[in-house]
Amino acid sequence: MTSPVGLHRVLEPVGVLPQAAWRLDADPCVGDDEIRIRVERLNLDAASFRQLREKHGGVGPAIRSEVLEIIGRRGKMHNPVTGSGGMLIGTVEAVGPMATAGVRVGDRVASLVSLTLTPLAVTDGLAGWRGDSEQVPCAGHAILFGRTVVAVLPPDLPDPLALAVLDVCGAPALTDRVVRAQVPADSRVGVRVAVLGGAGKSGSLALAAARLAGAGRTVAVVPTASERDRLVAAGLASATVVADARDPVAVSDAVRAALGSAADVTVVCVDVAGCEHGAVLATADGGTVIFFSMATSFPAAALGAEGLAADVTLLVGNGFVPGHAELALRLLVSEPGVRGLFEARLTAD
Repeated sequence: MTSPVGLHRVLEPVGVLPQAAWRLDADPCVGDDEIRIRVERLNLDAASFRQLREKHGGVGPAIRSEVLEIIGRRGKMHNPVTGSGGMLIGTVEAVGPMATAGVRVGDRVASLVSLTLTPLAVTDGLAGWRGDSEQVPCAGHAILFGRTVVAVLPPDLPDPLALAVLDVCGAPALTDRVVRAQVPADSRVGVRVAVLGGAGKSGSLALAAARLAGAGRTVAVVPTASERDRLVAAGLASATVVADARDPVAVSDAVRAALGSAADVTVVCVDVAGCEHGAVLATADGGTVIFFSMATSFPAAALGAEGLAADVTLLVGNGFVPGHAELALRLLVSEPGVRGLFEARLTAD
């Protein structure tokens, strides 16, 4: 009998959930409530791809070889260094008789759960991927469980664009929820929001979501002048500043200068480690910090806040909020600045 959370697919260590497992069973035979996807493209999460690129000095074949080795050894794409994976798109090949995801054979779908818990097998050796981008064309299959969240791909969006947006769709949805619930420090100006990594995928969507939720003023923190210029042209933030997100004092000073005070809500959307203390320091007492980076260290965030005597709520974005896919796609369509940033990123890749 199959488990709706995939316990029957765990090979080692037995008894843990699939995300925590070292190795999964990617057997293509579907259980009663499972779905098999013919995989067409993976999207490696930003932290994982950055780690692989830096480890191998940007050498594509070496990156490709390690991704293949991880999938082959673990039965899933679960980077053992970053602990993160990504997501996938493909076509539904088989649906178990008790599956409740609402998809049919032939539907083109995106998994809205991490590759770290998705049984996966690759059959083409990733021959169509040069190892130089987060998006990975491939052939193979994946298994989705009874509790797995999946979305039918919109027919009017190119696959790479839809995949890029859905990969980070939890970020704008939780940002929207938190901004709407946050009591502003100054009711005259409304909720002040800072987004670290505002020119990236999750960052640009978070900025758009914050504005839609009624944020009074937003500031984006980016690492380079070129990212600042792109984001200014996109018109998504009230202000855009250049600062190293790993420098707590520089981040805090830049945010406070741009907003006139600390932020009520700070959203961390960077793909490098060491940004926890800057986010905490830039956030006002009574405010909230949302971490959407797989490079986040929980001890660094929690102990840093304690050491700073910061009365802030720390949230880890878990990637799922009801309606998250629909909101992200709506922002892509309604906000030309968001779409422009995504398309430019895909073109560069």
